[in-house]
Amino acid sequence: MNWSLRLGSFRGIAVHLHLTFLLLLGYLAVTSWTATRSVEAAFLGVFFFVLLFACVLLHEFGHALMAARFGVRTRNIVLYPIGGVARLERMPEKPGQELAVALAGPAVNVIIFVGLYLWLQFSGALVPVDTLGWSRGPLVERLMVVNVFLVLFNLIPAFPMDGGRVLRALLAMRLDYARATRVAARIGQALAVVFGLAGMMWNPFLMFIAFFVWVGAAQENAMVQRKSAQSGLPLHPAVQTEFETLEPSDEMLRAVQLTLAGNQQDFPVLSGGRMVGLLCQEDMLRGLHEVGSHATVSDAMQLNFTTAHVGESAQMVLARMVESECRTLPVTDMGGRLVGMVTVERLAEFLRIHGR
Repeated sequence: MNWSLRLGSFRGIAVHLHLTFLLLLGYLAVTSWTATRSVEAAFLGVFFFVLLFACVLLHEFGHALMAARFGVRTRNIVLYPIGGVARLERMPEKPGQELAVALAGPAVNVIIFVGLYLWLQFSGALVPVDTLGWSRGPLVERLMVVNVFLVLFNLIPAFPMDGGRVLRALLAMRLDYARATRVAARIGQALAVVFGLAGMMWNPFLMFIAFFVWVGAAQENAMVQRKSAQSGLPLHPAVQTEFETLEPSDEMLRAVQLTLAGNQQDFPVLSGGRMVGLLCQEDMLRGLHEVGSHATVSDAMQLNFTTAHVGESAQMVLARMVESECRTLPVTDMGGRLVGMVTVERLAEFLRIHGR
């Protein structure tokens, strides 16, 4: 990713640190040292901030690992100066599943809070909360209190916070998904107005939160409404009906010639008029590398492949293709006869054109 450092991965989920995060750490170190003229104070201020974002990272892994239980993969987790983002491939649309995913992050912070509280209670190190500050008081207790704020902030019932998704999931148990999103977005934007007015009277930071919530609600609602409008679009107008085919006995050289001669990169493999395999560009390149140009198509073609039905929803087919290694799907009719091909790019463009 641009402007980010890869820290590592866990359960196949890569963790990235945005470079602006390092700038913020530098700023915190300088301001702490300027205020106290103490290297130790500057170090502890930065260290506390790093621990805080470790809690944020665990929060995001809560979302990601819960989503994985429902078959939803997470592309990566990115830590920004204003928080973390777990980039799920999609949000489960079953209300119960979305509710579980949304609550998993705050639940992690609750667990951290309980663990730290028990540690402080049994060690006798608890001090009155009103004696704590951002850079004042026992580090462990400050971290415990911050996790309470993370839970409360994330459960504000407005997008893009977890509370907005919790609200949408609860509404979707009675309403259709698009309408539930629309209602949740309106509630979120009403809260944004309240935050904005409170910010003008008391704390300007609330105006930033108001803007953040208003924009997040508008974007989530627009995305879901567009997806809802697209869900009724049939696949067949996007299907490419003029395409080349191969036979299992063809040499790989023929696949190369067809690729160079036109725009097609993936080929259905037919035997006796029946589709028996699929040769994607990656398969062709692998076959050429391992065997050579005189290898046959049957040496490299995929025997286990999926197809799309011409009557399916274009949106559903695109979602299935994004998770597939091959960027092209064969399209069949009611009788299982091959009638065309559809690519990710062609289908995405079709949905953009009709997704007004």
